[in-house]
Amino acid sequence: MNTVIEQRPERLPMTLACEALGINRSSVYGRRKRAVDAHPPRRSRTKSVQPRALSKREREQVIETLHRAPYCDQPPAEVYQRLLEKDQCLCSVSTMHRLLRKQGENGERRAQRPAQHNAIPRLLAFAPNEVWSWDITKLPLVRRGIYLSLYVVLDLFSRFVVAWMLSKKENSALSTQLMDEALTRYGIVPGQLTLHQDRGSPMIAHGYLERMMEWDVTCSHSRPRVSNDNPFSESQFKTQKYQPDYPGRFESMAHARHWCEDYFRWYKYNLEHHHSGLSGFTPEQVFTGRYQGVAEQKQRALDERYKQNPERFVKGRPAVRFPPAFVAINPIPAEDGGKILADHVNFPTLTAAGYVSNKVK
Repeated sequence: MNTVIEQRPERLPMTLACEALGINRSSVYGRRKRAVDAHPPRRSRTKSVQPRALSKREREQVIETLHRAPYCDQPPAEVYQRLLEKDQCLCSVSTMHRLLRKQGENGERRAQRPAQHNAIPRLLAFAPNEVWSWDITKLPLVRRGIYLSLYVVLDLFSRFVVAWMLSKKENSALSTQLMDEALTRYGIVPGQLTLHQDRGSPMIAHGYLERMMEWDVTCSHSRPRVSNDNPFSESQFKTQKYQPDYPGRFESMAHARHWCEDYFRWYKYNLEHHHSGLSGFTPEQVFTGRYQGVAEQKQRALDERYKQNPERFVKGRPAVRFPPAFVAINPIPAEDGGKILADHVNFPTLTAAGYVSNKVK
């Protein structure tokens, strides 16, 4: 039995070794356990006496020094250096931390700002003019260090640019003016619209928020330092600045305004940009509802192609894909019990003016 315990190779299973020697495997385990129990367990380091440890009187002296008026508001590293300048060395910095931690006094001694908890903006749009998203981007001029501010308001459901403005500065008065003109132009009634933005100074100014309250517009804000809480506006800016004719740097305000008018109002984005998020329809077609007639035209073209060469469509007759029935920002994941209901959608709002609202559409 001792042979199995002491000389068995590690690669040899205990079962095979016991069968070869004709002994009971349980007896081997019992003998080995009794041999282990015969040796007393090693003492823990936390319970053993350290010969180099501070004495009780020395520990009391360190705590008393840390509690005195010149040092009670200072960290151990600062206390350690000050004591050295006075020809005193009570212990190391780590020992000071350890003694304070044992007394429950290790940590920030000064008042700290508590952790901030911001509501996750969850927005749903089932039709145009239900949710708008807006942001500001910088357009550089040829002269180094000079930038123009481009304000762009986007309809969330259709990605249609409902308003834009170019300025040499960025403030809440301009954003208020832009929103007043856009809300009036599209006939937004009180309680109809939710306006989503980040937390830039024009978006959280009290005057701007109070004006939106007068319109009964629900203001939703991105969380601080969360870059993807306003994804549709950011995506639009990328589409704009990746245009082949985007100059990179503009020569003047007039040059930038002319380019933006061409991009937003007449050609590339609203009327001619076939948006991948809209199943290939343009923002103007979805915003105005013309996409249904355009879809019939596209379907006729597909049917004619299918009639000519049906063998090329291995999955059967092709069908035009329609834009999504709703567009969401931060939807509740399905694994968390999220379920989208058209008649019960929460728009959490936390504004800089201190107004908190959970509006149900």
